[in-house]
Amino acid sequence: MRVKMAERNHSTVIQFILIGLIEKTELQLPLFLIFLGIYVATALGNLSMVILILFSPQLHTRMYYFLTSVSFIDFCQSTVITPKMLVSLIIKYVISYPECIAQFYFFCTFAVAECHMLAAMAYDRYAAICNPLIYNVTMSSQVCSWLVTGVYGMGLISSTAHTVFLLRVQFCKADILNHYFCDLFPLLELSCSRTFINEVLALSFSAFNIIVPALIILSSYIFIIVSILPICSTKGRSKAFSTCSSHISAVAVFYGSTAFMYLQPSSASSIDQGKVSSVFYTVVVPMLNPLIYSLRNKDVKLALKKLLGKKNYL
Repeated sequence: MRVKMAERNHSTVIQFILIGLIEKTELQLPLFLIFLGIYVATALGNLSMVILILFSPQLHTRMYYFLTSVSFIDFCQSTVITPKMLVSLIIKYVISYPECIAQFYFFCTFAVAECHMLAAMAYDRYAAICNPLIYNVTMSSQVCSWLVTGVYGMGLISSTAHTVFLLRVQFCKADILNHYFCDLFPLLELSCSRTFINEVLALSFSAFNIIVPALIILSSYIFIIVSILPICSTKGRSKAFSTCSSHISAVAVFYGSTAFMYLQPSSASSIDQGKVSSVFYTVVVPMLNPLIYSLRNKDVKLALKKLLGKKNYL
């Protein structure tokens, strides 16, 4: 009886075939080359940012401590998703059930971590601009460490909860996954068991992990704007706000694409639209972040020049 029950609860699907981003064969090679270039730029950009911050003493501040974590998250998230997406553009990529679940787990961990890391960075900017006299106390090394630990903790809690309930789902309808990676809603489309709990869990966690950090970011910038407006000189206002402009750009791109994808019931969302939307926060955003933070940041440019100058001198 126990054996029969175990067999009944065991998934009959042992692998999935990823259809990929697009099925038009004439577009697959151009897209492969484009996304290969994006992945190389993402890896080089984020790893270079981490190395630059680690070896530049002038960048050993709270803001760049958080930026190092963002670059690490972006690199990991892109590495979890993009290589398999590139393969699926050339052939119908077969991914095993355990590998698929593992990919979803790590993707969810890094996606949620980035949401909360952006909120932590917004709070850091609020503390630096609105309370500069007690900034070193408010954002001490211990506080920063706890914030980063909490960020990764939220990612692990969310991904673990999703994965545990996903493992209870039976997949016996088909093994063709209409996506370029193992995302939650495309997987639930293949389920032959009830997924109500999974959908409620997805909407609840998505709302929390998107709305709560968004409210923290919005509140931080409201206080920042209120603090900046009384500054008489235009130069002073622009200097105070310049440290936030890169962060605002990254937040707008990431939260826009993420909210469009997840803050809607699965029945109302189109998988094809979801694939296009998810490309932004899984492939494009990780590439844009190092560009946004380096091209619009004088400290990063100066640190890069000094580091390159030392290498040329040696």
